[in-house]
Amino acid sequence: MRKFDDFFDEQMKDPEFKTEYNNLQPEFDVIRAIIDARTNQNLTQKQLSEKTGINQADISKLENGTRNPTINLLKRLADGMDMILKIEFIPKKSL
Repeated sequence: MRKFDDFFDEQMKDPEFKTEYNNLQPEFDVIRAIIDARTNQNLTQKQLSEKTGINQADISKLENGTRNPTINLLKRLADGMDMILKIEFIPKKSL
């Protein structure tokens, strides 16, 4: 893993790369939140699909980043995992 970390650190020195990476961070955060919530409940994508009525293939696309979720879809996922959806705006200077 060190080779990747070294490569990543080197890429982050490039201002254009860093800007693009940072612009994608919210999408990465949503993906990570979906996966973490599902796996913390020991649910497979298929089980989550059954609970939410969302096609398993669509859940897979959400988790691999090839589909952007709507707020309503995120609410359905949260409800299917007996959770609430919370979205925050955080001042940049607090990061």
